[in-house]
Amino acid sequence: MSDRPRLLPLLGQTGHGGRSAMTCQYRCGNACDHPVPNDSDNPYFGDVVRTEVSRRGVVRAGAVGALVLGFAGATAAGATPALAAGAAGGAAPDTDALKPARFSGALTFKPIPPNKLDTLVVPNGYDHAVVIRWGDPVVPGAPDFDLDNQTAAAQSKQFGYNNDFVAVLPVDKRGRRALLVVNHEYTNENLMFPGFTTMDALSVEQLRVAIAAHGLSVVEIERVGNSGEWMPVSKGPRPYNRRITALSTRFEFTGPAAGSAWLKTAADPRGKVAIGTLNNCAGGVTPWGTVLSGEENFNQYFVGGDSVPEALKPKLARYGISTTARYPSDSRKWDRADERFDLAKHPNEAHRFGWIVEVDPFDPEAKPRKHTALGRFKHEGANVIVAKDGHVVAYMGDDERFDYLYKFVSDKKYMPGNSWVARKHNLTLLESGSLYVAKLDYTSAAEIDGMGKLPTDGAFNGTGRWIKLVRGNKSYVDGMTAADVLTFTRLAGDAVGATKMDRPEDVEPSLLTGKVYVALTNNTNRGTGTNPKADEANPRNANKHGHILEVVEDRGDNAAETFTWSLPIVCGDPTDASTYFAGYDKTKVSPISCPDNVAFDGAGNLWISTDGNALGSNDGLFATAIEGPERGHLKQFLTVPLGAETCGPFITADNRSVFVAVQHPGEITGASVENPASTWPDGDYAKPGVVCTWRLDGRAVGS
Repeated sequence: MSDRPRLLPLLGQTGHGGRSAMTCQYRCGNACDHPVPNDSDNPYFGDVVRTEVSRRGVVRAGAVGALVLGFAGATAAGATPALAAGAAGGAAPDTDALKPARFSGALTFKPIPPNKLDTLVVPNGYDHAVVIRWGDPVVPGAPDFDLDNQTAAAQSKQFGYNNDFVAVLPVDKRGRRALLVVNHEYTNENLMFPGFTTMDALSVEQLRVAIAAHGLSVVEIERVGNSGEWMPVSKGPRPYNRRITALSTRFEFTGPAAGSAWLKTAADPRGKVAIGTLNNCAGGVTPWGTVLSGEENFNQYFVGGDSVPEALKPKLARYGISTTARYPSDSRKWDRADERFDLAKHPNEAHRFGWIVEVDPFDPEAKPRKHTALGRFKHEGANVIVAKDGHVVAYMGDDERFDYLYKFVSDKKYMPGNSWVARKHNLTLLESGSLYVAKLDYTSAAEIDGMGKLPTDGAFNGTGRWIKLVRGNKSYVDGMTAADVLTFTRLAGDAVGATKMDRPEDVEPSLLTGKVYVALTNNTNRGTGTNPKADEANPRNANKHGHILEVVEDRGDNAAETFTWSLPIVCGDPTDASTYFAGYDKTKVSPISCPDNVAFDGAGNLWISTDGNALGSNDGLFATAIEGPERGHLKQFLTVPLGAETCGPFITADNRSVFVAVQHPGEITGASVENPASTWPDGDYAKPGVVCTWRLDGRAVGS
């Protein structure tokens, strides 16, 4: 195989936590070097009055039994529909394939040790293979990748750069073919273009290549033999394959803010159609077989914030857009390729990003949509479950220090079945509903000292409620219209006193229990200067390792407005007293740092990928039971190559394959195309790519 273990030198591994300075620059525009956008004085946990939370009927954390969710009861993003019949052009997925295959649930693999190898490492008894990498053909007829002669036209037909979210949706009932849907979050021009010196020195065509490398890819893949390995379909028409780019793809706005004054521009005076999608991070799969994608750090692509109207500046600043300099430090200078990225000329263009995007992989002619009803912030992603009464619930996190946790409840109810009537109806579910933000309360607020010490009641836990911000066209926030709330959702959360969290990223409900799990990646600003100090839900100051939050909705109803919460995992080195693994023997668990994305297998085990490991080893993928005596027994399943982040993950419905996206391999300060810090996966220069892992004996992964 081409990715043999190889130790390469670290080239100035500095930056924030476990990330290199290069990653901080390109992924989020050095967000940690800028002031915290949330400077609101809304109360945090220790100041929340307990009587504000209704206790009537609230279920204590851990008291909800296993809620077996059938097809009509609940479906989450781990589910994968199969195509019932027909070719592309709107073929309806077979929703009967939404339920993952069940298995015993025991995680029997031997955990791998932390390492710094420039390869992907998996447990004994497993194998792995690269499915697709940057530059590989997506659209039939795409030209071969030419590193030295890249063009925007070619990149618009090839697999994009830095892949994040991964979904695998079966195309046939035999499980032989599927659609691989992948986000392309951001570009790193240092590692893309030979001879790179500065952004100013790039040609306009190179800038257009970078713009085209953002977005999503839809690729038809096929199983290799009867194994858990997959590869792209290389012959035939491949009608589903397409690239969705930031360069030219048209997106339709839906919901109450569509057509509002905030979304209107000179190029789109109706405020109904946006060009492109930016910084697509995580996502989810809906029960009706579409993919949701979150637009995250979109702020870094815009310039000219110093010249916008004065009244607009506080709103832009709350979203991390500089309003004091025409060109913020390390600007991408995309305005040289397209003036819409210049806010001095087009001040509303930034408002057209930061939404949840819905893509129908089964209809390549369908225009992707940006759903304004789900609010605008730095979306990590969105994951959907059907509540007891049939309403659809989407959970979302705002990936910023001291920002908030949200959920959306649809006005309409989910319609089960495979009919065209059902599909047409379900495609409208995210267009109207109620948007909520979370406010939490504690049981042991006075005991939290910022050192991560477990309270005397034996748990970090408490209660909480969902504060309604808007329903349809009705705002519940004083002084803000519905369009205001949905376009500047962060400001609405500030106004109602939402709870400030430590970078809430992926938020996903479990199919088997209905409980919701939140990856809180880290927050080194917690407790520093005038920033909020530790509280029971974010129990460590200078939190560099992050933690997992578990939410149990009242009565097991995902549409409820009250809940209980707890922290089953407080990440870090198990030998560190400030870590916690649901009470499990810490001598038997793997060290973990900076949880980013989560997923579930057919047994309900929680799988956690990491981003920015602050323990000094490569990022990886971990798994643990979340129910029963093995709850908290966290085990490391794989590690990604040097400098990379583990994205995805996605476990197929048959539990035979684990897909991960290897994002930004070799992204270490000082690296370049000519002097790579990683040569994964082909032994020459670093290329982001998607990998599948499977058991050699064909059994369920993890078991």
